[in-house]
Amino acid sequence: MVSRNGAVIVIMGVSGAGKTTIGQKLEKEINYKYLDADDFHSQSNKEKMSMGIPLTDEDRKPWLESLRDVIEEYLINKKGLVLGCSALKKQYREILRSGDPDYKSEGYTSAVNFVLLDVPAEVLIARVNKRAAEGKHYMPASLLQSQLDLLKIDESEGILRVDATLSPESIVDTIKEMHPFQSWFQS
Repeated sequence: MVSRNGAVIVIMGVSGAGKTTIGQKLEKEINYKYLDADDFHSQSNKEKMSMGIPLTDEDRKPWLESLRDVIEEYLINKKGLVLGCSALKKQYREILRSGDPDYKSEGYTSAVNFVLLDVPAEVLIARVNKRAAEGKHYMPASLLQSQLDLLKIDESEGILRVDATLSPESIVDTIKEMHPFQSWFQS
């Protein structure tokens, strides 16, 4: 499958939701580039999180602006992008949407679309603890609750929700079948 036009799919959710796993699988399936937003955090943000200190909006702003700039570059060049990004608050998603040169603030019609990987808290805790025990991520499970507290979805945004307790293959198939995504891909 290949994208006909540049579009961005933001795979969002809290730590442990499966953003990287799903993003990498989507990259292979739909031939979009996958980027992990965590790679764009400053060293000071990573250090703060590794010490169990939640990031502030001030900490996140330069990070979100750099992601917005990447989104804009992909859209201007008509390339498809899958971005794994927590995007927990509406104001964060607005910054990402503004990477679409045609986006009108709070219009929610954008080439930047969001898919929430929806996972119960107890599953997330188990996933994050396992990952921390394996030394695979800098964010400790102690920060999970702060992320869950920040996650706010306004139904008017049109964010697509996927049950992320399903197998990764089922999640990717579900995303590919969701409107508006099904019209973006051709065999």
